[in-house]
Amino acid sequence: MFLIAQFLGILILTQNIDVKQTEVEGKTTFKEIPFVERPPIQENHSYIPILLAVLIGTGILLLLIRFNLTWVWKIWFLLAITIALTIAFGSFIPYSIALFLALLLSLWKIFKPNVWIQNITELFIYGGLAVIFVPIFNIFSGVILLILIALYDAYAVWKSKHMIKMAKSQTKAKVFAGFLIPYQLKRNILPEKVKTTLKKTLLLKVKTKSSKGRVAMLGGGDVAFPLIFAGVILKEMGLWQSLLVPFFALSGLIILFKIGKEKKFYPAMPFISSGCLIGLAVLYLLNYIL
Repeated sequence: MFLIAQFLGILILTQNIDVKQTEVEGKTTFKEIPFVERPPIQENHSYIPILLAVLIGTGILLLLIRFNLTWVWKIWFLLAITIALTIAFGSFIPYSIALFLALLLSLWKIFKPNVWIQNITELFIYGGLAVIFVPIFNIFSGVILLILIALYDAYAVWKSKHMIKMAKSQTKAKVFAGFLIPYQLKRNILPEKVKTTLKKTLLLKVKTKSSKGRVAMLGGGDVAFPLIFAGVILKEMGLWQSLLVPFFALSGLIILFKIGKEKKFYPAMPFISSGCLIGLAVLYLLNYIL
């Protein structure tokens, strides 16, 4: 699902490239989004407002958890995923239809959640987010963002542990941003070998009433940030180069899966960011050789 989300996101980004304007300007230019205005930020400094937004959003979310304002949280979440899904679907179909479909799936996701609607919508959400943010980044700011987010993720999980608190609270409120795989999978859905692999690749473990047991979780940021970086590579270097980035990001996750132990919490971004940066180094090397 991680790879599918990455490649689907790159496809959505390619659908939003303004071909005529790209030919005129001689650099990759993206179409304007009908109802979302991208902030006028210098590309070299775009990581600053994004990081501030993450910190402020985290603070607001912790306050909502503290005062048990789940309804505010759900409205906020509904608006966010509706916008992201509309942009993603609008890359392929008229925006009027995309908005209706996005709102329908968002309402379903929040008020009648299940593992299928949760994961299917997550596959598209990050492509919509990438369309908003990729145009304001360049490779320098993308690299800085990966490094800073990796450091923050490690601190939030290992030191302050507030990321663990948010993950548990999101799952309890059934408004989790990310992929969820319940441990109790029916035999007719997945073969035993795949179920065993899933159990070994657990990132976060919580108890939920809906899944009747533990679930494997991969946070939304762990999917969104490498996709944004791949989108920046698409913008600055080219399509085939961007298609290599997800494999390097995945290699970071694989290393985490191999060294991770059961019943422990791990930040994924330090591993994913490392994979992305190694991938960038390989791309520069290939460009030099070729």
